[in-house]
Amino acid sequence: MASNTRNSMRSAMRLGLAAAGLTLAGATMVGCSDPVVSYSAQVQPILDKRCMECHTPGERGYEESGLELGSYESLMQGTRYGPVVKPGEPLISVLNQLVEGRADPSISMPHQRNPLPASEIAVLRNWVEQGAKDN
Repeated sequence: MASNTRNSMRSAMRLGLAAAGLTLAGATMVGCSDPVVSYSAQVQPILDKRCMECHTPGERGYEESGLELGSYESLMQGTRYGPVVKPGEPLISVLNQLVEGRADPSISMPHQRNPLPASEIAVLRNWVEQGAKDN
């Protein structure tokens, strides 16, 4: 009987440890997600600082592509050739390809300027990955 009690206690401890491990793993996974990226607080300021000089009506970037970056609506409208943001898909979003240097170097953005810092590229990538919301 003592052997049965010991085996039951071991089984109960194993079950408890397994449950605790799963709980911690779940908490870790939830805690690892990227914070929600705000279009108005994070994305638009990057576009204003790095892109608006050319992507405003009358400027070269706008005249060549039709891409205006002054508002969420104009960004999501894209260029005369099509959309530049595919919500949830940073690998195929043209915006991400251009700023990450994954496009033809002759059209990388910002055009003929220093690339965006990695932190700003990450903000744009995370925003697109999170669904490119107007928040």
